[in-house]
Amino acid sequence: MGTGTTGNSTTETTTPATYTPVANATNTEVNTRDRSDATMTPFDQNENSKDIAITAEIRKRLVGSTMSVNAANSKIMTQDGKVTLRGPVANAEEKARIDAIAKEVAGADKVDNQLEVAGN
Repeated sequence: MGTGTTGNSTTETTTPATYTPVANATNTEVNTRDRSDATMTPFDQNENSKDIAITAEIRKRLVGSTMSVNAANSKIMTQDGKVTLRGPVANAEEKARIDAIAKEVAGADKVDNQLEVAGN
């Protein structure tokens, strides 16, 4: 930063901060995938009591955990007893913990884990 005088006023010049772009800052690919009819979304959640109970129990365990906000907000969709997990998580450990919780609630062969580690 430098200073100079012009008449009765002092002017300052500053060097702009260096901007580092974030790699893959858009969600275009994810949004395109999510619009596909083949992709399970929360709108596909069945409204029968068994599926709602499975989803609610998994959600309760995630919210009560010490995992990240993203992990607690993972998308959980249950259809005919089969659970689909989607959304970003902080790391591979969280992904594995959520998978284990869902398998404990729904059954080991009833979970489709599509969670993504953030930044990957």
